[in-house]
Amino acid sequence: MFSTIDFKKVYKGSLSNPRKNSEYIKGNIRLIEISKVYHIQVELFTKTQTFHRNYSLDEIAIELEKLLKTDFYQLSIQDEEYIYGFKYTAKEHLLKNKVKNSNPKFVTISHNKEKNYLLKEGEVVPALVDLGVMMKDGRVVKAYYDKYRQINKFLEIFDDTIKNYDKDVINIIDFGCGKSYLTFILYYYLINIKKIKANIIGLDLKKDVINKCNEIAKKYGYDSLHFEVGDISLYKPSFDVDLIITLHACDTATDAAMYHAIKLKAKYLLSVPCCQHEINMQLKKSSNNIMMEYGIIKERFSALLTDTIRADLLKYFGYDVDILEFVDFSSSPKNLLVRAKYTGNRNEEALRHVEAALKEYNIKQALYSMLFEKSKS
Repeated sequence: MFSTIDFKKVYKGSLSNPRKNSEYIKGNIRLIEISKVYHIQVELFTKTQTFHRNYSLDEIAIELEKLLKTDFYQLSIQDEEYIYGFKYTAKEHLLKNKVKNSNPKFVTISHNKEKNYLLKEGEVVPALVDLGVMMKDGRVVKAYYDKYRQINKFLEIFDDTIKNYDKDVINIIDFGCGKSYLTFILYYYLINIKKIKANIIGLDLKKDVINKCNEIAKKYGYDSLHFEVGDISLYKPSFDVDLIITLHACDTATDAAMYHAIKLKAKYLLSVPCCQHEINMQLKKSSNNIMMEYGIIKERFSALLTDTIRADLLKYFGYDVDILEFVDFSSSPKNLLVRAKYTGNRNEEALRHVEAALKEYNIKQALYSMLFEKSKS
């Protein structure tokens, strides 16, 4: 059907006139480049969702022919010289036409680097299908695309963090795991892609959520992935912990997770803080301090101060610490990730910085209290 078309020269196209039983209402195609290799991206729209799939230049003709026979009556393809038209009639006769492109568009072929993910779209992760993030063919549900991007960004950071890890098995706790999108992905990534054995515990307070996660883990034979109901502040693991994760653990729950990491001397910590109210509630609005003058500025300042204190406390207890941008700020304002690697080298000056800040602003901070005030009582 498409023997005369060089898809490497195609820069756009459209699928239209949906068939009666099709779930799609329209479609677009475009040429993209991923890792210096050309692909055709097909974008399909339902009434409520959008799906993307990338095809090699060898695969795309078969896929477009299938879509044209099962979902759409009409296809238009444009390259730098011609516009190609394909249309099925009501009696299933195929009509073709080819006209000179009167408005040729020479484009620079590119593809957002962020989409060259470690977990490729179209790679089916069964647990994510059950959780509603993916369709059965591996397409990401539009409503969860931001979460899919966050998961992949986390995998990139995780992969870089453990690049020098030299043991056969890695033991991980995910504090405040919630529905465990990340936990399932991490297990899948380690076992199926990295070929590293992993023991992972997910901990959360919600019994119904934990029960569902355990059912999914059991369904797919994830034998070394378990979920438990429990309070982060009271949890005592029965094994050596290599990595502690806390993704959007609310307010001082993040501090409780960091406290465990320090006390257990976990090799790695990856934490994305959330809902940091503790210091914000203590700071008083003041015309003498420019950072306290406006509510939203005070709130953001409080969050930054909280994470700086946490980072310096980790440094004092022997961790090398980075604070990274987790996702683009336009996707989420909760976009900082604290990454810590245990070295055992204490930074005494970091503690002095913390105590000076606590004194300057006349505040208490949960992680500091857990580490120092508990030990005094």
